[in-house]
Amino acid sequence: MTVSPSAFITGAVSLIAGLGVTIKAFFQPVVTSQYPRQLLNISPRFRGHTKLLADKDNLGKNGCIACGICVRNCPSGSIKEIEGEKREGEKRKTATTYILDYTTCSQCGICVESCPSDCLAFSADFNLAGYNREDFYYDLVKEFEKRKNAS
Repeated sequence: MTVSPSAFITGAVSLIAGLGVTIKAFFQPVVTSQYPRQLLNISPRFRGHTKLLADKDNLGKNGCIACGICVRNCPSGSIKEIEGEKREGEKRKTATTYILDYTTCSQCGICVESCPSDCLAFSADFNLAGYNREDFYYDLVKEFEKRKNAS
């Protein structure tokens, strides 16, 4: 089998071009991160699951007034239940239960935008894993209490 000189030159040029790409990539900085040991920098605009924020007047309690606007506006139907009660000496209701089904949430942000008391925001939690569907039903009031007690 004989190879024509033009085919040999074409093959050599393409080999050198391929090696050039490989050598160029070899000297570029590493992009891969070793995830469990090395955490990534999260963008400030990252949308994790929804979280409750503290009341602006009373930082010890959540700011949700249990009006239900977020439930009505959620296009995915991810907010399953909001219950609230009016405590003695307070002017408005406070949420006691706020169930979010994270398996159906699309992080569209409509609940955050439509909240009249500005008590909803996106969290920076990204490491969410579970073994069954019930692991992704979050009671945001309980999550708020955990964060409040941890700080």
